Amino acid sequence: MSAGVVVACDLDRTLIYSSAALRLGGDDEQAPAMTVAEVLDGAPLSFWTRDAEEMLGDLVAESTFVPTTTRTRKQYRRVRFPEPGPRYAVTSNGGHILVDGAPCPDWSQTVRGRLQECAPLAEVVAHLDAVADDSWVRKRRVAEDLFTYLVVQREDLPPSFVDDLTRWCAERGWTVSLQGRKVYCVPAPVTKSAAVAEVALRVGADRTFAAGDSLLDADLLEHADVGFRPAHGELHEAGWQAPHVTVTDRAGVAGGEEIVARLLAAVRAEAGGTEVGGTEVGGTTVGGTTVGGTEVEGESP
Repeated sequence: MSAGVVVACDLDRTLIYSSAALRLGGDDEQAPAMTVAEVLDGAPLSFWTRDAEEMLGDLVAESTFVPTTTRTRKQYRRVRFPEPGPRYAVTSNGGHILVDGAPCPDWSQTVRGRLQECAPLAEVVAHLDAVADDSWVRKRRVAEDLFTYLVVQREDLPPSFVDDLTRWCAERGWTVSLQGRKVYCVPAPVTKSAAVAEVALRVGADRTFAAGDSLLDADLLEHADVGFRPAHGELHEAGWQAPHVTVTDRAGVAGGEEIVARLLAAVRAEAGGTEVGGTEVGGTTVGGTTVGGTEVEGESP
C-alpha cells in the first residue's frame, strides 16, 4: 500500500452510474460487462463496469481510498464495494466522516461549529418552499440536518431558477449545485475537501488524488495534488479545468472505468517515483500505462 496517498473519489456519475447515466452508445453487443454497485427496494440502481470493480479492489488495497459523496450515510451504505471495502468514507458533502462505517463524533462537532458562519438551514428551506413551485418539484428533502435539496422535473425547471437561487444563497453563506434532477443547497463551510484533509491528517498522508464530476467536487479537485474528472457532468458543461486535473477521454460508465484506471496508475506511479496527470511525483514521466485493459496516457488536458 502507498500509505502516503489518500484517494478521494466521488460516487454518482464519477464511479457509479444509474441506467440513465451510462451513456453506452454503439451497438448493444459492444457494451462493456457491468456489475451492480447498488440496490434500492430490491432492484438494481447503480452500476460500474466489471473492469472498474476489479481495479477498484486493487485501488482500495494499494491506497487509502475514501469514497467522497454528497449522499447521506444511509444512501452511501447501499453501495457495495469489493471486500474488504474502504475503511474511511466522507458523506453528506463532508458533513460526516465514517471510520469502519461509524460516524466520527469529533468531526461532526467541528462541522456544527462551522455552520454558525452561515444562515440557518430553516431559512433556506423556507425560501425554497416559497420560490420552488410544486408543478416542477417532485420531492423536497433535508439531508442529515445539514443541507437541503429538491428533486425536480428538469425540463420544467425555470431557466433562471438556479442562477437566482445561487445569488440568494451566496449572500447567506450557502452554495448551490444542479446535479441531474437534484438542486442542492449546501452551507459553504461543509466541503468535501475539508473532510478529506482531515482523513489525510489522521492517516499521515502527504498526497491526495481526487476525482469528481459536479460543482460540489470543484473544491475537492482544487485541493488535490492530482485530479481527474469525467468528460460529462456539471464541471464538464461549465468547461471547468485546472492544470493538475485531467479530463477523461470517455464519458458515462466508460469514463468511470477510465477514472479508476487513472487513479490506480497514479497511485502506482507515486509508489514508483514517476509522474502522472502532469504532476511531478518523483522525477520520471509516465507515458502510456495499461491498467485493467484501460490505457492511461498520464497527461493533463
